[in-house]
This record gives sequence, structure tokens and C-alpha cells, in this order.
Amino acid sequence: MARDVQITFDCADPAGLAAFWAEALGYRVQDPPKGFESWEQALEAMGVPPERRNDASAVIDPDGAGPRLFFQRVPEGKQVKNRVHLDVRAAPGYEGDARMAALEAEAERLVSRGATRLQRHEPALPLGAGHIVMADPEGNEFCLD
Repeated sequence: MARDVQITFDCADPAGLAAFWAEALGYRVQDPPKGFESWEQALEAMGVPPERRNDASAVIDPDGAGPRLFFQRVPEGKQVKNRVHLDVRAAPGYEGDARMAALEAEAERLVSRGATRLQRHEPALPLGAGHIVMADPEGNEFCLD
């Protein structure tokens, strides 16, 4: 039996990182609970003090197909390279120069939103189609492929 998964990020700024990943993936910030027009309103009603209102955030696929991404504040910063990372499929159906051009365009877009470009890997056929290694605004590595 297949299971749904949620991908969780430990981070310093859950709202900021959620906004980045929503933009990167075409997701949206999860709606507040029913009966509330905003998360601020919901958290106020729940008695969450202002300094704790950025302890968590989540983004969801508006079509319901992709996993929920959850962002939780932790006190320590990122220390080492990720052992697991996301591959963002930014050039489906493209090959060769057209593929790398599409990846470059997406890399530029995400850099303008706070990502860092780390390394480009050229196509090495037959197994490697080429990809670009990036880091989100808090240093979590991901690949554009």
C-alpha cells in the first residue's frame, strides 16, 4: 500500500522558506483553519504569542498531486550537506542544449528569489542528461533537472 509523504524542512525562517518553495514549485501557502481569513487571525485566536507565530509554515500543491512541504523553526543552522534533496523537474521533455537553456532560465529565476547557484553538470549521455545544483535561501541543496 502506497503512503502519502510530507517533506519537512528544519529552518530559521519558516514563512520565508515556505514563500520561496511555493514560488519554486508553483505551490501555495496552506490556507488557515476554517473560520479564519488569515494565519495571523488564527494564531491570535489560538493565543500564540507574536514571537512564536513564525515557528511553522506549510505549502501545498494547488492540484493536490504533490507532497505537502512543512517548515519548522529550529535553533541551530544548517551544518552539513544534505543527505536527501529535492530534484525539481524544470525541463521535462527537453534534451541537450534546449534542456540546459531551460535549466539556466529557471536557475536565474530562482536566484532572483533568493536561491544560490552551486554547480552546473553538463550532459553526459547516455545516463546523465545534465542538471544544475542549487541551494535555497537557507542553504538546502536541490537540483534543477
